[in-house]
Amino acid sequence: MFLLVANAFFAFTLLMSYLAVHISPGDFALPAFFGLAYPYLLLINIILAIIWVMLLKFEALISVVVIAIGFTHFSNYIKLSKPKGDKTNTFKVVSYNLHLFNYFENKNNTSSEKKVLEFLKAQKPDILCLQEFFGLGNPAQKEIEVKTALGGKYYSHMKVLGSGKNRFYGIATFSKYPIIRKGEIIHPGSSSLSIYTDVLIGKDTFRIYNNHLQSFRLKRMERSFLEELTYPDDKETLDEVKSLSVSLKKGFIRRSLQAQVVKDHVNRSPFPVIVAGDFNDTPVSYSYRKIRKGLNDSFVNSGYGAGFTYKGNYPPNRIDYILYDNALINSYFEIIKVRYSDHYPIVAYFRKKS
Repeated sequence: MFLLVANAFFAFTLLMSYLAVHISPGDFALPAFFGLAYPYLLLINIILAIIWVMLLKFEALISVVVIAIGFTHFSNYIKLSKPKGDKTNTFKVVSYNLHLFNYFENKNNTSSEKKVLEFLKAQKPDILCLQEFFGLGNPAQKEIEVKTALGGKYYSHMKVLGSGKNRFYGIATFSKYPIIRKGEIIHPGSSSLSIYTDVLIGKDTFRIYNNHLQSFRLKRMERSFLEELTYPDDKETLDEVKSLSVSLKKGFIRRSLQAQVVKDHVNRSPFPVIVAGDFNDTPVSYSYRKIRKGLNDSFVNSGYGAGFTYKGNYPPNRIDYILYDNALINSYFEIIKVRYSDHYPIVAYFRKKS
């Protein structure tokens, strides 16, 4: 009886997660919470289905049917077939959240920054989109230093915000192709940043969107979700869970508004687009569905394996993307499992349609 009740509960929460892509968190936020937990709710339902099958019970159909209803979401997280990965006549796009070069984990971050830049230089990206770019002193000088460290000739577009004590952070796009126009998308009342950069590839102009959308701005990162939920009788822990839920809800709502602003701008672009960056939201979210509508997802098209791009203090998930429109052909996608940040860099190869 207990197993059946548990199965019904987790099947219901998985169904609720599917609503996250359709319902704006500003109207009703509950599905967004389940959408965030989708890969783990899916795993629990798979385990429950296996248990019922081992017991030779028809109750296995409960989870099987619910999983089948949302199978398209599964393919946004995990790709089971390996593409051929043709890189000929392509240009390479890399997107990477730098986590401020781990400055606040290690104030003497010179070695960490150097390793990251050496890694990026070795990647030889044609277009590089960086989020949580960080520096001390003069931003313009830092921009020059990074271009030098990357090697070769790069054009650049950087937008930064000051954070006191002569520090700055922001977002930056570097391109081996000439930049003919730069602009930014304003997100009022937020430190989130989106920029667009028009680059000339051969005779064609493409617009590159680089985004770092609203984070959850969690005040306490030292406890995991499990630690916060293990001791519900602890008043301090209950207060933290309440604070956590409020932060999550605010993040969902603000990101949904930012996603709408970005999508409206993308829709007005006079050029084919690539939309990259850290969306801080999963594929089972209103924000992702809003931005992706009419675009292709390079991981879904040519990725392989699990698509998780974040591996920090909280459960791993997929929140970094490189989307593109139909003027391009995506032939290869990769998540590079290096631990210079709490995110993994993602790589996509493109060629222009003839």
